[in-house]
Amino acid sequence: MTAQWHRGRWSAAEQWVSPNFCPRPDGERVFLVVLHNISLPPFVYGSGAAARLFANTLDTAADPFFAQLADVRVSAHFVITRCGRTLQFVSCDDMAYHAGVSRFCGRERCNAFSVGIELEGCDFEPFAPAQYAALRALLQALCAAYPITAVCGHQDIAPQRKTDPGHFFDWQRLEDWGMPVKRDV
Repeated sequence: MTAQWHRGRWSAAEQWVSPNFCPRPDGERVFLVVLHNISLPPFVYGSGAAARLFANTLDTAADPFFAQLADVRVSAHFVITRCGRTLQFVSCDDMAYHAGVSRFCGRERCNAFSVGIELEGCDFEPFAPAQYAALRALLQALCAAYPITAVCGHQDIAPQRKTDPGHFFDWQRLEDWGMPVKRDV
């Protein structure tokens, strides 16, 4: 069975709900995919903390690092775990709060026209093969459903503040898949 889209939600993804979104501005179209990395606490994988952060259900007393996240209200559209599970938090038809202060090709506020994908990981080690397989399927589905003209990293649209997905991310692999990688923004 082929994965389908329904109101910006991809049937191949495990569906979660995040309250950290709003409607896209009238007439705005999605054309950019922004790749991120996340591990909570830092360098810990498989804890489910990123999902709970995006769903606003993170127990900030569970780890000393979490205290600084008490009032944070963020979410990507998707998270891809180390084992390749794809979770969706926000409809791609809506604007998730993932990019923050950002600029792409002269346009500010990238959340308005982008889809955010978090890869469970960090700047300091390679991503898992299962993540690349899941990312490929997701990017192909996004490009088929939306007029995606560019894929870049958070580091490309917010270079003074962000470094993700980091230097271990394999951009050449995306180019080999025929993805519209654009890093010189």
